[in-house]
Amino acid sequence: MTFSTDDFDFVAEHARDAMLLQTIADTLEWDERTGMPIDGGDYRANQVSTLRGMVHRRRTDAKYGETLQSLSENLGDEDPAGDVAATVRGLLRNWKRDHRLPEELVQRTSRATVKGQQRWDAARRADDFKMFRDTLAEIIDLKREAGQRIAEGTDRSPYEALLDEYEPDARVEPLNQVFQDLRKPLVELIDSIREAPRQPNRSLLERDFAIAGQRDLSRFVAERVGFDFQAGRLDETSHPFCTTLGPRDCRILTRYDLNWLPAGLLGTLHEAGHGMYEQGMRSDWFGLPPGSYCSLGIHESQSRLWENQVGRSRPFWKWLFDRTQKTFAPTLDDVSLDDFHFAINQIQPSLIRVEADEATYNLHIIIRFDLEQQLIGGTLSVDDLPAAWDARYQSDLGVCAPSPANGVLQDVHWSAGLIGYFPTYTLGNLASAQLFDAAQAELGGFDDMFARGEFEPLLSWLRSRIHERGQCESGDALISRATGKSLSADALIGYLNGKLRPLYGLEA
Repeated sequence: MTFSTDDFDFVAEHARDAMLLQTIADTLEWDERTGMPIDGGDYRANQVSTLRGMVHRRRTDAKYGETLQSLSENLGDEDPAGDVAATVRGLLRNWKRDHRLPEELVQRTSRATVKGQQRWDAARRADDFKMFRDTLAEIIDLKREAGQRIAEGTDRSPYEALLDEYEPDARVEPLNQVFQDLRKPLVELIDSIREAPRQPNRSLLERDFAIAGQRDLSRFVAERVGFDFQAGRLDETSHPFCTTLGPRDCRILTRYDLNWLPAGLLGTLHEAGHGMYEQGMRSDWFGLPPGSYCSLGIHESQSRLWENQVGRSRPFWKWLFDRTQKTFAPTLDDVSLDDFHFAINQIQPSLIRVEADEATYNLHIIIRFDLEQQLIGGTLSVDDLPAAWDARYQSDLGVCAPSPANGVLQDVHWSAGLIGYFPTYTLGNLASAQLFDAAQAELGGFDDMFARGEFEPLLSWLRSRIHERGQCESGDALISRATGKSLSADALIGYLNGKLRPLYGLEA
């Protein structure tokens, strides 16, 4: 039997129709997170769950699955890394996964997570975990059931089945090994910095920074690094995120803090990195694997690269500092570029993940990775979660949240059902350093480019190596092809030591 182009066209159109429905639901969820009246929550949950059910029904259609299976068996001479083979492989993988989940479970989960994000937001504002407790317990139960159904008959655990949605084929033990390889040198670096002869003046970033000025500066920076505002927009929400609602419609969201400048500015750079990845994918393949992101680890590599390797570099601030001073005058009139750059790169164990420095950030991720495994595995109850959270922060970072809002309630992920998502942040950090090193070696001159506010060469390099490849290759293959080596902790540790040790007056 030969490969059928008619069958390929059928499954491609079928998948695009499902994506159309999905993006309608995504639009409703974007609105729910940005401007929906509080009292609209219950009906919005019904709207979204109905649409999610329709998407699931379409993506688990029997004829669609049978056709994908037939196409998979008859790919013949198709390039395994080409668009056609990637489409068949990716859609069939998704069909097999979705087919294990009954529509009723999908709808219940969708309804619970829409309400869950609303309850989480209210609980966080009220600083009261009890307001969120029952909703979180329901979501954990639903995700555990989903993980069990997906893992049934395989050698995966329910948690690994959930992790697989965000980082295909990832396993817990290799991740644990990666985290261990990273943790030891990080802890050593953090300990050295704690006793370093030079320390930054963090208070420079805690002055009053008018929110209107932060909005203007954030938009300017996002546009300058390459986020296309003709195909996207920047808004505000309680927890920053990025969502794509169509092939030319990418929404990024940030939040501003009057007395902590990095929250809004670096948060915007982070989300712009996500957004530029979405905008860099091939729109003619939107809704199909070649026009979709490779994995969340790869996605996170893009956001962290722009936030950290670019946004915390001295050449970047050599370009932006004068404008920042003028935007907030006279707030920073007595501050030098060197002192400001040192403050932006301060290393100090803290409570909030999204505001954590580069050296301690991955310790935040390891805590969440461990706790969510225990929640899904049933060895940690939702009632005991706040105490377990505080204990880990005390033991791992030496800090303890004075209240749930800055502790167990700080992240939106679990309220949205995103169990298995957190480890991808650390994978993204590793990949960002490795990709940046490879781009620098090939293009050279980044210090001069960034000091001039010139970011297009780096973005173009990422477009061709990562964005335009979509899901045509695995994340590991993409990194190996772009950098010439497998993913490891070496580049990230080298980058952190190379930047931070001179700043803090430590030996090389």
